[in-house]
Amino acid sequence: MLILILLVLISFSFGQIPSLEVKIGRGELSDAVRLLILLTILSLAPSILIMFTSFIRIVVVLSVLRQAIGLPQVPPNQVIISLALFLTFFIMKPVIEDINQNAFQPLVKKEITDEEFFKRTERIIKEFMLKNTRKETLKAFLDVAKIDKNSLKSPQDIPLSVVIPAFMVSELKTAFEIVFLLYLPFLIIDMVVASILISMGIIMIPPQLISLPFKIMLFVLANGWELVILSLVRSYS
Repeated sequence: MLILILLVLISFSFGQIPSLEVKIGRGELSDAVRLLILLTILSLAPSILIMFTSFIRIVVVLSVLRQAIGLPQVPPNQVIISLALFLTFFIMKPVIEDINQNAFQPLVKKEITDEEFFKRTERIIKEFMLKNTRKETLKAFLDVAKIDKNSLKSPQDIPLSVVIPAFMVSELKTAFEIVFLLYLPFLIIDMVVASILISMGIIMIPPQLISLPFKIMLFVLANGWELVILSLVRSYS
């Protein structure tokens, strides 16, 4: 999504020497305005990636998973972020293809204006976000924004100022639900090991030190990384 928008703006910004001409009433942007939008998007790229995509759910689950195993620094943050980025682009591939087919290609062929391009892109992104937003969370933000849902003709009429926070909160809630289910087996192992050590009178050795190899072995034998990643991907299907 972000890459396509950047490609559009780059191709139109550097196609010729920037001009200060503003094409009023035609829904088109001057080259100088396109360049300004490009620089703005580049500066906000991390926030855009977090707000509009599946990045939040993935990075939260992967970060807390290593805490559950008992290895808070393994894998390192760079690996977690890189894996979350690639999974995000993998999950967002249908959205990117939709934007390319219905917004980017028509813009390149001069079939639509810049204004129509951004409208179509917003509609496609909003459709993805609404599909993965809990209804009760969306309703709560509509109530806070004092927007009567009966006055909306379709979900697409909901403003982004409501959709974005509702989507992010929904993603956090879903991520913590997944984390809770992942935490349970490791918690059981910790409790069993602690009970055995106490019954044997061994109280000087931390239970986490003894249970760590068993948790790693369980995670490896169960092919844990593949199961977690596939579950995250399928949660968006």
